[in-house]
Amino acid sequence: MNRKIIFLLAFVFCGSILSAEAQNTKPVMKFDSKIHDFGTFKEELGKQVYSFEFVNEGKQPIIINQVRSSCGCTSPSWTKKPVAPGQKGFIKATFDPKNRPGPFNKSITITANTNPAITILRIKGKVIEREKTIADIYPRMMNGLRLKNNHLSLTKVKNTEVKEGFVEVYNDSNEEISIAFKRMPAHLQLKMVPENLAPKQKGKIVALYDGAKKNDWGFVVDYMNMLVNQKHKPGQRLTVSANIVEDFDRLSDAEKKVAPKVEFTERVFDFGELTQGQNAEHIFTMKNNGASDLIIRKTKASCGCTAIAPQTKIIKAGEETEIKVVFNSRGKRGRQNKLITVITNDPIHSAVQLRVRGNVIMPKS
Repeated sequence: MNRKIIFLLAFVFCGSILSAEAQNTKPVMKFDSKIHDFGTFKEELGKQVYSFEFVNEGKQPIIINQVRSSCGCTSPSWTKKPVAPGQKGFIKATFDPKNRPGPFNKSITITANTNPAITILRIKGKVIEREKTIADIYPRMMNGLRLKNNHLSLTKVKNTEVKEGFVEVYNDSNEEISIAFKRMPAHLQLKMVPENLAPKQKGKIVALYDGAKKNDWGFVVDYMNMLVNQKHKPGQRLTVSANIVEDFDRLSDAEKKVAPKVEFTERVFDFGELTQGQNAEHIFTMKNNGASDLIIRKTKASCGCTAIAPQTKIIKAGEETEIKVVFNSRGKRGRQNKLITVITNDPIHSAVQLRVRGNVIMPKS
């Protein structure tokens, strides 16, 4: 056999032996068990703790570099000092069952200078949901009146309809409760049913929302200051939100065939890199590819952007117009991603979102 080949084989063999010996000299983390079952327990018992103990069966100290849990409800702690050969260390897992009823199975990943470098522990069990209290069911408190939520979302409201919604309430005081609202807008009616809520009685705050009277488009919010027994305190506010959309169901098949069609030549503008304090401007071009007038109902930009709609908001069939967008980087830093919503009478794409993005850097000193 060629001497070079023999030498090469010997070199590879020796290297394998040395590598194996290096692996064998690494510390070994030995657990009695890598799984702990907490069993079935009640939520009200609170946090459950278990300590996984291990022994270093290697010839070098164990150094734990990192311990990560599979979710925030498992909080690990561990031996921070090196664990000498033959000595014990621990990985402590704490599971918080609050608002987490049902079975759970969580992992804890250990990274160390061991063989193997990664060790996975696991905790499991089943949480029996605690009985809900009145405070749990109605967490928002306003001067004795508890609400399930202080935000009433009516989601989509057509511009031709009156939509009803409600929030469940509970009188947690020892006296009768009545409510009223300051400066009720024309498009919104709010009342409690029953009108006077007896102590420990359940009821509803019922809302009637008139989409036509709102005279607006897209996502809109009303902040309603509430008086409980003719008294108002800071924080006593009910938020009512709605997404006002055009009622295209009224269109006939013939009207739909000649409906306007909005089209943008582009929907994303990337301004690249901008020094804080500078402005970036861009013009989005929109065209009416339909057979009837395209009407711009509304343009709305997220914080940091200004969308300037054309003075003429009616675009004839086949014509174009421009929407100028200005991004102000003052007070901003890092990656930016802003949205501009354009609402029109296009029955297929009534709300189109444009995007302005880029990176804002700090000025050089």
